[in-house]
Formats: sequence, structure tokens, C-alpha cells
Amino acid sequence: MDRNKIIELLEPDWSRMLELIRNTLRSDVPLLEKTNNLILSNTGKLLRPMLSMLMARACGKSNEDSLLYAAASELLHNATLMHDDVADDSTERRGRPSVMSILGPNSAVLVGDFWLARAVEMVLSAKRNNAVVKLFSKTLTDLAEGEMLQLQKATTADTDEEEYYRIIYCKTASLFEAACVSAAISVDGPQQYCEAARGYARNLGIAFQIKDDILDYAGDDSLGKPVGVDIREQKITLPLLGALEGSPREKEIRGMIREIHNHPEYCAEVREFVLEGEGIEYASACLDEYIASAEKALSPLPDTREKEMLVEIARYNAFRKV
Repeated sequence: MDRNKIIELLEPDWSRMLELIRNTLRSDVPLLEKTNNLILSNTGKLLRPMLSMLMARACGKSNEDSLLYAAASELLHNATLMHDDVADDSTERRGRPSVMSILGPNSAVLVGDFWLARAVEMVLSAKRNNAVVKLFSKTLTDLAEGEMLQLQKATTADTDEEEYYRIIYCKTASLFEAACVSAAISVDGPQQYCEAARGYARNLGIAFQIKDDILDYAGDDSLGKPVGVDIREQKITLPLLGALEGSPREKEIRGMIREIHNHPEYCAEVREFVLEGEGIEYASACLDEYIASAEKALSPLPDTREKEMLVEIARYNAFRKV
């Protein structure tokens, strides 16, 4: 996936979308303005608005609503990251100090609330907002429920595959879905286009999170993405579930996850268990299925360069390193 080529394809809409984000976040409160600019200087890949804008063009002719929904998806994403950092007590975000570590948890929640409120304002300012308001509202519900379920399961260490997929749908795929379906709605896409967007986004979002969970066991610290975070946070993800399947050590390993805070030395042993138990291979096979499903979901859309880019993004999950 060549991110620069995608951005070049999306111009001038891409620059206009970034301008919308900057203007929407402006504040006459100096501390808030400074914090917003700090976050904007480290935005990451901007994957969700990129998907949203590609989907809008794949389904029709992009317009102001398309840009508003794309921008709103990025604001909502960053708002939830700030809230997640407080819930997870995370001191870093994208290799830099998190807002929580700079301003403290209370201020981080308030900044996240500000970004969330601005995202809602963007959605409401669009012309075709009736269905999209419900779509983003559902995503907010999903995000909250997913986070709470994950926190609950961290204390019991009894997550099964069904619960795992519910968590990653709520925490990751739901916002992918909102970004892509709102894009199809923005261009008055027919129902089959909206369903194509939904199917693509849901499967891509799940694939994206599965890949992140694989990298947490098989990644490389030197590439800027620390490994072993999920174990330390008592998250039972697909690689571990794959290794646990049929293993006589299941009860023992789950017990180690429950005690990980008291015995951090268990982290290395659990990771070794996953690697030796072919948990990575199991999760990789599931990843390939979701990538294929995401690509297949796009079949109702006309053949365009934007559709090709959406397929490339899906396939990129099979081999990305960060």
C-alpha cells in the first residue's frame, strides 16, 4: 500500500479534509489549543478518513458531506484513544507521550470529550445526516461496550473466541463501518453500495485488529511498535486463543494471565507458549479469511481506481509490520 499515492489520488479533497479538522478543533483556550496542535502533529496514518474518502469516490462523486464524515471519523477515533489511554494507564501514544501523561487523566478525558463533541458537530452540520447520526451513535455505544467488556475480561481471563470477536468489532471494526457506510450515504449510494461498504469495513476492521494482535506477539520493538503489551494488560487475543485450543495447559495459562501484575515474569512464558503452540499460524489463517471477505464485499461497486486502493489496503494487512 502506497499511502502517498492514495493521498495524491484523493487531492484536493484530502487537503480540504485536513483543513476541516484543524478549523473545527480551534479554541481560544490556550492550553486546549496547544494540546490539539500537539495531537495533530502526531496523527498517525489517518486510515479511517482515508477509507471514508476512498469509499465515497468508489460509490459516487464525493462532496462536502463526504469530507465532513471522513473528518468526523478521525476526530472520534482520536477521542477514543485519549479515553483508552486513561482506562489503560498508557503513558505513550504513537511513540510519544500521551495526553494523559502530559496533562493527567482528568484533562485527557476533557480533551477527548472536546474532540468527541466536535465530531458530533461535524456530523450534524452535514446535509444527509439523519442515518449517519444513528450510525455514529451506534459506534459510540459499541466503543463503550467493547471497552467495558475488555476491562471485565481482564480480571477474569476467561475470554473465548466469540467474546474476542465482539470486543474487536466494538473497539475497532465499528468505527471502520461508520466511516465507510457514512461515505456511501454521503454520495446517495444505492442500498447495495451501502451494504458493500458495510461488509468491507466490518471485515477489514476485524482483519486490522487481528493483525495488530499478531504483531503484539510476533512483531519487532525496533520498528516502533512494542510487543507484549496485550499480555501485560491481561488481554486474551486470537493468537493466545489459538494456542489454547485443545491445550492441557489452558487452565494454567489463564491463571498466569490473571496473576500477570503480580508476576510480570509470566509474560515471557505466555509469549513462548503462543509461539510454540502455533497461535500465530492460527490467527494468520483467520486473518486471511477476513481479508478475502473484505475484498469480496466490494464486488457490487464499479471498477475504479478508488476501489483498487480499497482492495490494496485490505491485502496490506497480510504483511504489514506495524
